Amino acid sequence: MVLGFWDIMVPIVGAPMSGGPGSPALAAAVSNAGGLGFVAGGHLSADRLAEDVAAARAATTGPLGVNLLVPQPSVADWAQLNFYADELEGIADHYQVTVGTPEFGHDDDWERKLEVVADLRPELVSFTFGVPSPDVIARLGAQGLLVMVTVTSAYEAGVAVAAGADSLVVQGPDAGGHRATFAPDMEPGTESLHQLIDRIHRAHRDVPIIATGGLGTAEDVAGVLRRGAIAAQVGTALLLSDEAATSTTQRTAMKNQLFGKTIVSRAFSGRYARGLENEFIRLFDNVAPLGYPEVHQMTLPIREAAADWEDPNGIDLWAGTSFAKAQTGPAADIVASLAAGA
Repeated sequence: MVLGFWDIMVPIVGAPMSGGPGSPALAAAVSNAGGLGFVAGGHLSADRLAEDVAAARAATTGPLGVNLLVPQPSVADWAQLNFYADELEGIADHYQVTVGTPEFGHDDDWERKLEVVADLRPELVSFTFGVPSPDVIARLGAQGLLVMVTVTSAYEAGVAVAAGADSLVVQGPDAGGHRATFAPDMEPGTESLHQLIDRIHRAHRDVPIIATGGLGTAEDVAGVLRRGAIAAQVGTALLLSDEAATSTTQRTAMKNQLFGKTIVSRAFSGRYARGLENEFIRLFDNVAPLGYPEVHQMTLPIREAAADWEDPNGIDLWAGTSFAKAQTGPAADIVASLAAGA
């Protein structure tokens, strides 16, 4: 029988963290701990996604989710991208690389990833950066899969429910990584997570809500459950876990007072995202244009070189506002700690 969130033993969902930290081992560990682990499908080939899902499935008998990024029309402007490329040349030279070339029309292997999901049948599929068409949701439902959509406003929640979403991940402004706004050029909202839960719960009482964004303690988790969420999705809280593929560079930075606050910036990817403030953000936050994934592609060689150098000032250190509360150790222990007040 397909499991829903109301069937999991522990009301903790592991956030799909693409780009490194969200390993198959972490997804499996969260599910083995009684929660729901997610395999991140963003920025991977369809073949690699299939491998990751298979690896996670082999390591757990619990439910698994897969997250996909919904393709969106580009909002990038060629002139602004060219200007930004010029601005990036100095730091690219520093890392002995060239600025990456943006590719228009990139859809993150969307259709093939839908095929992977259909073939491997995780219990749930979640979507970020928008809502897929109703026919895609209906097709997944006919295959026995539950569909979640990440939303950042009451309006987006209404669109997702109208399209047929089975549940909603409600993302507050304190979340680490990319804001999940449907419109790529929309500035992130400031409505608190609790306010969002209240508004969306009143409008869609029969739709399960999973709350996420800045949840770092058992008290944070208990607070969103009291407001009507059926589970808490956590990412930053798991970044220092044994199973996370978080780089040593980021693990060290999260404990370093030189990286003592987070900031929302589009400097790395052309889309608003929250991470630890570093030198790259200080240099380019005010000049980076909107344009995802084009800006992401431009900065990729710089970030890869900085990662090789183990330089925290040249990589994206995605983290939410609760990063200072992140614990080390097995993911199972962290999940149990977060669920202690549920």
